Amino acid sequence: MASKRGVSIGVLGLGNWGTALSDHLARNGHHVVCWDRDAAVIQSVRNHGKNSRYHSEFTLHEDLQPVDDPDTVFQQPVLLLTIPSKALEEVFKSREMPQDTMIISAIKGLEPHTLLTPLQFMHKRYPMHERLAVFSGPSFSSDVIRRRPAGVVAASRDGVVAREVSELFRGDTMRVYLSSDPLGVELGGILKNVIALAVGVSDGLDLGDSARAALITRGLAEMTRLAVAMGAQEKTLFGLSGMGDLIMTATCDRSRNRTVGLRLGRGEPLEDILRTLGSTAEAVGTTQLVMQLAEEHQVEMPIAEAASAMLAGEVSPSDMIQRFISRPTKSEF
Repeated sequence: MASKRGVSIGVLGLGNWGTALSDHLARNGHHVVCWDRDAAVIQSVRNHGKNSRYHSEFTLHEDLQPVDDPDTVFQQPVLLLTIPSKALEEVFKSREMPQDTMIISAIKGLEPHTLLTPLQFMHKRYPMHERLAVFSGPSFSSDVIRRRPAGVVAASRDGVVAREVSELFRGDTMRVYLSSDPLGVELGGILKNVIALAVGVSDGLDLGDSARAALITRGLAEMTRLAVAMGAQEKTLFGLSGMGDLIMTATCDRSRNRTVGLRLGRGEPLEDILRTLGSTAEAVGTTQLVMQLAEEHQVEMPIAEAASAMLAGEVSPSDMIQRFISRPTKSEF
């Protein structure tokens, strides 16, 4: 692992993010063994060098090796997780892997049955594994696969592991910063999806730039309160994986979570949006889970609470915004 080049990396999940990162890692000189639950995706990559469902217009690097058996992926010295958070329990049920495997989570969601972050889930499932890391930050898969510049964060409690992860990913178009706060980095990427959805609702209702700025700023305050209550460092939420990812996800129309909010604000039913979205919007499943965590840690999250009520059908999109606006006056800090 001392060299950046020539590492065998197993990738679980070939959605938008998994496909882009697999291609990026292969271009960095690594051998990438990849698996997806969708057999048609594996077949497409194997036969045509393209993912028929995600980023289908791009020919992927020749050093991607798609496999039918996920056990092959689990035997690689580095394991990158890009599956949906709701699939963690199914994919890792009764799975074993070498104890020195480096496990990197690039998942931005909570495991729904346990309310654990992906790295917390992995630590609980594999308590003897110490080489755990998070890879996160404001980067769209469409930018990564197009080789556009991005700044991201590699985080681990072990500084050596964080640096090794950065060496795997860094390149001509990717700047990787280091962090010793994997929980904060994870939570930034998870919690911002909820706020991005709320901002999308506001923009869908055409409430203007001022409302957007207020929601983003107060949303970051909510994210920070919960993350700190759960044990994260406050400063992490003001970095790339927190504020950076929030700004990108809440303001760019390529964001799936923002898109769901936009369409809800414009009056579309949630079930129609999800049926036609074509990919995962983590906020839809994550918002209620975040509210459970907020209740558990006794943290006030009015924007997330209003978004949760809207997604549950308890209030309309316009009422969701009004619930936030009409709260009692309080000190900003």
